[in-house]
Amino acid sequence: MVNTTIKTTKSQEIFAAAQNLMPGGVNSPVRAFKSVGGQPIVFDRVKDAYIWDVDGNQYIDYVGTWGPAICGHAHPEVIAALHEALEKGTSFGAPSFLENVLAEMVIDAVPSIEMVRFVNSGTEACMAVLRLMRAFTNREKIIKFEGCYHGHADTFLVKAGSGVATLGLPDSPGVPKSSTITTLTAPYNDLEAVKVLLEQNRDEIAGVILEPVVGNAGFITPDAGFLEGLRELTHEHGALLVFDEVMTGFRIAYGGAQEKFGVTPDLTTLGKVIGGGLPVGAYGGRRDIMSMIAPAGPVYQAGTLSGNPLAMTAGIKTLELLQRPGTYEYLDQITQKLADGLVKIAQETGHSVCGGHISAMFGLFFTSGPVHNYEDAKKSDMAKFGRFHRGMLERGVYLAPSQFEAGFTSLAHTEADIEKTLAVAREVLASL
Repeated sequence: MVNTTIKTTKSQEIFAAAQNLMPGGVNSPVRAFKSVGGQPIVFDRVKDAYIWDVDGNQYIDYVGTWGPAICGHAHPEVIAALHEALEKGTSFGAPSFLENVLAEMVIDAVPSIEMVRFVNSGTEACMAVLRLMRAFTNREKIIKFEGCYHGHADTFLVKAGSGVATLGLPDSPGVPKSSTITTLTAPYNDLEAVKVLLEQNRDEIAGVILEPVVGNAGFITPDAGFLEGLRELTHEHGALLVFDEVMTGFRIAYGGAQEKFGVTPDLTTLGKVIGGGLPVGAYGGRRDIMSMIAPAGPVYQAGTLSGNPLAMTAGIKTLELLQRPGTYEYLDQITQKLADGLVKIAQETGHSVCGGHISAMFGLFFTSGPVHNYEDAKKSDMAKFGRFHRGMLERGVYLAPSQFEAGFTSLAHTEADIEKTLAVAREVLASL
């Protein structure tokens, strides 16, 4: 492992204390750096494409609070809008006009969404959409894909990715068999496996849910025809198709993966970008399905902070910024330069790697690949990734602390940031 060259005294002190206060010292598992080794850094502040830790070290950030910071951290227009909103109060627990504004923006942007319900997290959105798809079809079974992560609800913790994969847990203790017996799994990008499951469970499958571009088993793209095939199969079997676009929504295109690939699901879950950095989630879809949600229909779901005025404000301003000309062209340009550069440099320095990007989302696997699914991703050299991660961190570049997480760029990243990152990567990869 690369020797520590940065001062981390305060980070170490704070994290040591945190381990006596919170399980593992964190409030979300991947933050503990378990899969990459070494001491996690404790953040002090963020701005644009940069992080400063409590010891004063500065880093170029490619995590972006796990996706929401697509315009850059603490964007001045978002902050100004939040200051104005704060003067009116932090929470209403009642309808506000801001909910209408953001709802209209989401409905206008996302092809599948005719009605939307705001919640407080991606996990909550996926929990609600699961209940809705079962109620609408009057069926109980669902199909998910190995390595796809849809939050930490019991039903979804079957061959899940993200932190579950990072910690090497096949599922999670405390999840009863009764909660997962109706969850069927297939390898991502394997249409034939889905077809078999639908045939074997004819008239029992409520729907198929997936990350249209996987970000929680590392960055994995859909093979040509995969999403189109799922659309055809679910329609044929009377099942719903659900895109979990918590990560891809408004990131790989303004209308998400469904706009990018031209495949329209029945229901969609959203989060991250639509809250502009504040806690938010949403689910939406066809009007006839969404009309089943209480109080319009019998399917119950509620939340004290749902439609929170601050989250709505930050989301509205973020989506306004993303609508400006050239936004996605710039994101694609800088992310391609980064992703292609990392692969090229790794290969030139003698490493077996594969990787790629779509718009402002990218990934790098330490395996010759190709990576089509979670099993392929697990062939990566995780120990080497850990050394790579630490080497980059020591030299001022903050990457996701897991081989099983995608990376993110933002409008705040400059050409100079990318060039510096690639220069640092060459130095680190040459030393591994």
